[in-house]
Amino acid sequence: MSAVREIPAISRIVLPPYWFFAFLLLQAALDKYLPLAQWIPPAASHAGWVLVVAAASLGGWAIVLFRRAKTGIVPFSPSTSLVADGPYRITRNPMYLGMTLALLGWAVILGSLSPFVVPPVFAVLVTYLFVLPEEGHMERTFGASYLERKKRVRRWL
Repeated sequence: MSAVREIPAISRIVLPPYWFFAFLLLQAALDKYLPLAQWIPPAASHAGWVLVVAAASLGGWAIVLFRRAKTGIVPFSPSTSLVADGPYRITRNPMYLGMTLALLGWAVILGSLSPFVVPPVFAVLVTYLFVLPEEGHMERTFGASYLERKKRVRRWL
């Protein structure tokens, strides 16, 4: 097993959806006050909506699978089963991936260059505040079966 990673206190107070919405607002502010350059032509910005819908579908699918498995969706809540179907076959974190892709789609919709810096920052933030501590939790809860899963399925993509 890997080293036990402590859960940062802020991770229990500010849950991922709050970070996600804060980062959406940050993107809007960057686009309005520090746009740098119009990177995506307005006609092509509609493609961002396709990405947002796909990202929301990915996250929604993952939530449905968690509910069917009757396991905790809120980070660090009790895990009663290891979900490995649907999007969990290709990523261990489809909910976080969905949020990150939605931020990327929103950046495309906005079209200026500055909002594109936000999705990778969000991905790094959730990795350190949630993903790594959750992986430790999953290793302690499911042991060898989760360690085997980590070998087969990537963290993001």
